Amino acid sequence: MTLLDSTKGQWTTVNSVGGDRAFRRRLLEMGFVAGTRVKLVGQAPMGDPLELELRGGRVSIRKAQAAAVAVTK
Repeated sequence: MTLLDSTKGQWTTVNSVGGDRAFRRRLLEMGFVAGTRVKLVGQAPMGDPLELELRGGRVSIRKAQAAAVAVTK
């Protein structure tokens, strides 16, 4: 399952981040490390970007980025 597959209000736990090295590094710096709890808060009217809550803050990422983050419920 990926972040893209989660539903609004659902908490998930990050397992891994895929993609190229620079992309992974950027998401890791934002807090998407293994074991981090993430909740999908909402999404823009056209569906992109997604607003996520993690580590006491909120971030927005694109759908393509969310598809590279493997999570579990």
